[in-house]
Amino acid sequence: MKIFDDTGKLYFVGGVVRDELLGRESFDVDIVYEGNAIEHCAKYGEVIRTNPDFGTIRVNVEGVEVDFASTRSETYPRSGHLPLVDKIGCSLKEDVLRRDFTVNALAKSVKRGEIVDYTGGLEDIRAKVLRVLHDRSFIDDPTRIIRALKFSVRFGFALEENTRRLQEDYLANINYDMCYKRIKKEVMETFNLNSQEAFERFYDEGIYKLVSHVEVARPKVNAVEIVNSIGVETPWIVYAGGLDLSRLELTRIEQKILNDFEALKQTSLVDDFEIYKAFSSVLPETLAIYAVWVMQEPVKRFLQIKDIKISICGDDLLALGIKPSKKYAEIFDAVLKEKLKNPEINKANELELARQYVIPNLFRDLSGDTDSI
Repeated sequence: MKIFDDTGKLYFVGGVVRDELLGRESFDVDIVYEGNAIEHCAKYGEVIRTNPDFGTIRVNVEGVEVDFASTRSETYPRSGHLPLVDKIGCSLKEDVLRRDFTVNALAKSVKRGEIVDYTGGLEDIRAKVLRVLHDRSFIDDPTRIIRALKFSVRFGFALEENTRRLQEDYLANINYDMCYKRIKKEVMETFNLNSQEAFERFYDEGIYKLVSHVEVARPKVNAVEIVNSIGVETPWIVYAGGLDLSRLELTRIEQKILNDFEALKQTSLVDDFEIYKAFSSVLPETLAIYAVWVMQEPVKRFLQIKDIKISICGDDLLALGIKPSKKYAEIFDAVLKEKLKNPEINKANELELARQYVIPNLFRDLSGDTDSI
């Protein structure tokens, strides 16, 4: 796919330019038109949709869906929340100045291939530093603090001195009236990098305070090793699982993971049977949260015994003359306890254990639930 620009007003901008300079593959290609993109870029192919409020248009260009954005300026009438568009079709300089860091404020002319740098982003890429564009950057959008951590970990960049000071100042006086949907998005993207460095810095630098005002000490564990050994699909909730996440809009599954974790903290885990019963019904994310934030040993033990299963079923108990009832669950648990002690027990041994369990309880059952035998 090739886009012909006869105006000199079409630019690649942001991450795609940064990644090219760093020699990295870029998955998001942002193209901006210095002017009204909806009016100009419709000529490139079939228009799929437009958003006049933001001046964006999606076009099918030779079978590829491409998003074009108009240059625009923004203001933050309410700190911590989404900005409002002031002007569509502003200058390219005004457009890049609304962005987060100098390394993300670079533009590259589609027509000429030259880099346009209004903020010193080229020098900051060479120096491997992250620098905000103005002193109110984190006040306007505190999610930029988490984005700084994400980019720092991904690219090995350090925060420029004034940027670090601004971050520390904001974290010491957080305005909790903010858009938590954006906070969650950045937390997810940062922790889904599955990075021990991100985990440690998020807590040690106090960045976690953007999510929860409750003081939290980072567990001194290798969280990445735990996440990898358990086979977690969504690492972010493990790394954030020790926080009060009530401000975030959680999915049903995410809430279940956290609810199960809270229940586990109240559960006795004194032997293999209790560990097996407690952990066998929860998702891997809950196991990992428990290992990171409470204790590793019970989880390690569960991973060793989790594949132990009993062979007998309800039909087997019925064949022994035991009528279906709540006693079935008791019998299965009794057999499981023995099998956890001796995994070599076979089905014949299990049937004998079931029979032995029923006989000692015969007189007790006759005095109460006579239908259970």
